[in-house]
This record gives sequence, structure tokens and C-alpha cells, in this order.
Amino acid sequence: MKRLLPVLVVGCVVLTGGWARAEQEWQPLFNGQDLSGWTAVDGPLAGWKVEDGVLYCSGEGGGWLSTEKEYADFELKLEFRVPKGGNSGVFLRAPHEGNPAYAGMEIQVLDDYADEYKELQPFQFCGSLYGVAAADPRVTKPAGEWQTMHIVCQGNVVKVVLNEETVVQADLSAHPDKEEEHPGLLRKAGHVGLQNHGSRLDYRHVEIRELK
Repeated sequence: MKRLLPVLVVGCVVLTGGWARAEQEWQPLFNGQDLSGWTAVDGPLAGWKVEDGVLYCSGEGGGWLSTEKEYADFELKLEFRVPKGGNSGVFLRAPHEGNPAYAGMEIQVLDDYADEYKELQPFQFCGSLYGVAAADPRVTKPAGEWQTMHIVCQGNVVKVVLNEETVVQADLSAHPDKEEEHPGLLRKAGHVGLQNHGSRLDYRHVEIRELK
């Protein structure tokens, strides 16, 4: 037994080190204090504010908030809160030129219960890969509540988990009919972004993990 003890101790150190490295893989995109690491595209940076650990869009000025860095394959986690009638989106692999919902990709963020949106197409509701793959099932919470979103973007696959339910599992290569309108489906890398669609929108706990 005495001979085994040192081996067991070393094994625990290795395992502990492994857990530490796994935790460090996730990196905050929003530090909870300011807009470090972000830049405004097609609109003023003043349209975005930080208060009490929340990154929010005032709804003024339009455009979108982009990460300074580009990402290829990654997991993205965030929490969002929409007001009644609120509308925004999370952009993936987006360039700084063109409409990021088409030149890149957009995961819709929306108050699904608002009367003005009741006639939308299925692929326009919250959690959908906008214009391409509809969120199914629809599990959006009422306006004013915090909601969770976990996006996996790896190769030709985009997965969206909304409020702990998988709502999109899209193979981008399965939509050649969409590529002319949505050339972003063919992009391999780009910026992550948050849309200013003219309404207040709150985000917090925004973090990313790059995938190899």
C-alpha cells in the first residue's frame, strides 16, 4: 500500500490539472464592465451600453456590435432578455461588409409572442438559423425573462440550444438552394456579433470556446 500512495497522489494532480485546463478553454467575450474586444459596425458604438454586468442595446443608431477577433469553429454561450416586441440576433462568421444576416449567419433573438410577429415564417422565430432552419420545438420564454442560448458552429454544422432544448441542428451543406441569398453559409470564419434592430435588448454572460 505504501508503494501505491505516491502513484495515486500523482494521478490526482494530473486529473486536477486536466480539469483546470478544461475550465480555462471558455473565454468571456463580454467582461461585464465595458466594451473591450468589441467594435461597432454600420452604427454608433454609443448605441451599446454596460450597466450592472449587462451589455444592452439602446435601440438607437442601428448596425451591430462585432467582436474584434474572427472565429471559425466555436461554441458560444450567452443569456438574453427581450422586452415586449423586442428583436435582435446573434451573428456568426460575419464579415464587416454587407448584411451580416446573409453575408454571415444569424440566430434570431425575438419576442415570439408579440402580435406584430405572429405572421412570420417559422425560420424567423427565436432560436432559428434565420431564413434557413426553423427552431423546433419553439421554447421561447415570455418577454422580460432571462433566457439561455448555446450555439455550436463547427464545420458545416450549426446547433442551437435554447433554454436547454435543442431547437436547431442544421447541416449547412444541405441547403444549396439558400446559398445565393445566404452566401454566409459557405463562410468558414468571421466575427461574432449582436444586432441592433431598433429595440432595447439585454445580454450577459457571453462566453466562447474555440473548437479545433
